Amino acid sequence: MFIAMNRFRVQRGQEDAFEQVWKQRDTHLQTVPGFQEFHLLKGPEEEDHTLYASHTVWASKTHFEDWTKSDAFRKAHQDAGTRKNLYLGHPNFEGFEVVQAL
Repeated sequence: MFIAMNRFRVQRGQEDAFEQVWKQRDTHLQTVPGFQEFHLLKGPEEEDHTLYASHTVWASKTHFEDWTKSDAFRKAHQDAGTRKNLYLGHPNFEGFEVVQAL
């Protein structure tokens, strides 16, 4: 199993707009081999931003990597650069291979 996470520093006051972007977009994930689940997580609020993370679970790292090279990935991210006003900096990607699951 592989977990892929992106952390986003969303500018204070832009939280609702950020959440709506995620809720309204077509991720195309349901059709991708190896995809298991997705979560959008809201974290702590800082003075200038609120921390969010996207969290996807994949059957394997290979499934995740195949998705990043697919048409579904390109379609899901086609508008990513148009909402830079919501963020402080670029998203921070972190990938994890699952060592233990209970």
